[in-house]
Amino acid sequence: MLDLSFSFIIPVYNRPEEVQELLESLSKQDFDRSFEVVIIEDGSTLSSANVIEFFKEQLQISYYEKDNTGPGDSRNYGMRHAKGNYFVVLDSDCIIPPQYLREAMRELEDEFVHCYGGPDAAHESFSLVQKAINYVMTSLFTTGGIRGNKKALDKFQPRSFNMGISKEAFEATQGFGNIHPGEDPDLTFRIWKAGYTSRLFPEAFVYHKRRIDWSKFYKQVHKFGMVRPILNKWHLGTAKLTYWFPTFFILGLLFSIILYAMAFSWPLWWYSIYFALIFIDSLLKNRNLAIALLSIFATLIQFFGYGWGFLKSTFLLNFSTKPAEELFPKLFFKKQ
Repeated sequence: MLDLSFSFIIPVYNRPEEVQELLESLSKQDFDRSFEVVIIEDGSTLSSANVIEFFKEQLQISYYEKDNTGPGDSRNYGMRHAKGNYFVVLDSDCIIPPQYLREAMRELEDEFVHCYGGPDAAHESFSLVQKAINYVMTSLFTTGGIRGNKKALDKFQPRSFNMGISKEAFEATQGFGNIHPGEDPDLTFRIWKAGYTSRLFPEAFVYHKRRIDWSKFYKQVHKFGMVRPILNKWHLGTAKLTYWFPTFFILGLLFSIILYAMAFSWPLWWYSIYFALIFIDSLLKNRNLAIALLSIFATLIQFFGYGWGFLKSTFLLNFSTKPAEELFPKLFFKKQ
């Protein structure tokens, strides 16, 4: 049996109610070993101290308060202070199923890796909008499908809402950088360069609330699109043609609408077939007509936000001499 001790690493910013839900779920882990929960208060004005105090008899909790330096730096702070030798990085807006650690340990014992990622799922308590957004962020018919795919992937890129990393790999890479979002694939690429591998643990899933409405969802995927060309430039050889898909999809849709106005309707029919597939797939998975309809809208937002962000970022990075930190200051936290 592997000599592993787990430490959950959870940065939080003004979200005591989320911390309460998360700790409640962690207190129900059906795991036969003790584990540590490390909460890092990242410059919050709404403290989680009272919530932490309530759960101290149920969980082994280490609680730290620090200035606001962003989620990546806060995760690094937590890992530097953690007592375990394998870290599980979570977002504060997650709910963890009881079998999570048991499934993670089973995977590590079967084939040990220094970095893993798990998928996310929609909890029954989520709103219709949250469930529709969760669908497009995990569906194989959209850009989010890889995270939810249970088939083996040669090099899986974990996301920091559900990511495992060994203490050894953390020390070799010095953890997350100051870009956000995008700090998780950036770290994964550096983990690979350090000689370690990563893998998807399909059954080590979390319920990721995302605390999102339509406006926030657009801003999130827009930033994702802007970040990807920066990562492509930093890590040569990681760019893929598929990253252009949302941009081509939206440009094609706009062109199809123009052609439709000129009495050429067949290009738009292809898009209608695609959206019908989204509707049917979401309906089969969620068994809810409203969620299926909202999934079409969520797909449009995802593709337009990501595609426009990717195109804009690619253009500026290739036609400007300024570094990414100067071109996109809102994507970077200042180094402390």
